Amino acid sequence: MRIHAHLLAWIAALALAPLATPCPAADTATVRLVAIASASQQLKLTPDRDDLRNIFLKKIFIDDGGQRLIPVNLPAGTPLRALFANRLLGMGEGQLADYWNRQYFQGVSPPYVLASQQAVVRFVATTPGAIGYVASCHLDDQVRVLLVIDPALDAAAAGCGEPAARQP
Repeated sequence: MRIHAHLLAWIAALALAPLATPCPAADTATVRLVAIASASQQLKLTPDRDDLRNIFLKKIFIDDGGQRLIPVNLPAGTPLRALFANRLLGMGEGQLADYWNRQYFQGVSPPYVLASQQAVVRFVATTPGAIGYVASCHLDDQVRVLLVIDPALDAAAAGCGEPAARQP
């Protein structure tokens, strides 16, 4: 129960975090959609595309060391989430919604949803077992890339000009 309260507190704080500084500049030729994990809290797995797909569909719940995995999503309707769902999960937004409706009635909840890519980076950096996805222009030294999902994104469409969350 304490972990659940911790996660909910972080989700609320990150969703309401004030926006202040610009995101690091990105070379439009090198912006990628990447899956990320904490740089300091090592997972006992090196996921390939199938593993990552199964983590986000909540078919894999723990890593090889027993750490609970916590996938996090961007809001429905955002371009990066649609691209992620298509490229990694092989589903459109409607198919994914149908999947989670079926899973919900089997007792499986969908991944947490965070308001922005900056919130995903902060949450993943500080939450043991958290895994998310962002455009590579949002990476910092507190997270590491697990997998490149899409090797070439348009920087503007990937949100690389969005302001970043203020550092704690």
